[in-house]
Amino acid sequence: MSDIPDPFQQFADWLAEAEKKEPNNPSAMSVATVDANGRPSVRMLLLRGFDERGFVFYTNLESRKGRELRGNAHVALCFHWKSLDRQVRVEGKAEPVGSDEADAYFWSRPKDSQIGAWASKQSEPLASRFELETRVAKYGLLYGIGKVPRPPFWSGYRVVPTVIEFWEERPFRLHDRTVFRRDGSTWTATRLFP
Repeated sequence: MSDIPDPFQQFADWLAEAEKKEPNNPSAMSVATVDANGRPSVRMLLLRGFDERGFVFYTNLESRKGRELRGNAHVALCFHWKSLDRQVRVEGKAEPVGSDEADAYFWSRPKDSQIGAWASKQSEPLASRFELETRVAKYGLLYGIGKVPRPPFWSGYRVVPTVIEFWEERPFRLHDRTVFRRDGSTWTATRLFP
């Protein structure tokens, strides 16, 4: 790993490599939240954008992760690119994206995915597959022609990082680890023992 003082440039470089070599979903990341009792929960999502402001994902705001983020906005992300023997960990605070940004991303999705967002009561009990298919058919008829409005319960979060750690496998478990910590607008890099 080179000594690049900008963690976002380092992430961009690694993601670009992963997009060339990772066989499936190079933007996949685990997203960890905690409930009101401090119990962690983790799931896989897809990164939908990033820049110096942070890392963006979208979800049903009424889902378990949405409810947990309303109670505690602190979140951790982990990207693991097995084909590259690399991972990136991110710690920060999730902030809602703006309505214009959420609308733009929602309307960039395939129409079936837009209808699926309306049909799914994410994280709620489902009586049968038929119930889901019935809801998809209902919203398909409702929004089959014309522009599908973004559901009021569907939007995105930007994880504003305070910590970004890069890990790269090396022989004999002498891995390369560098952690970047933000203090205000300044990032400092520290090498860590593997």
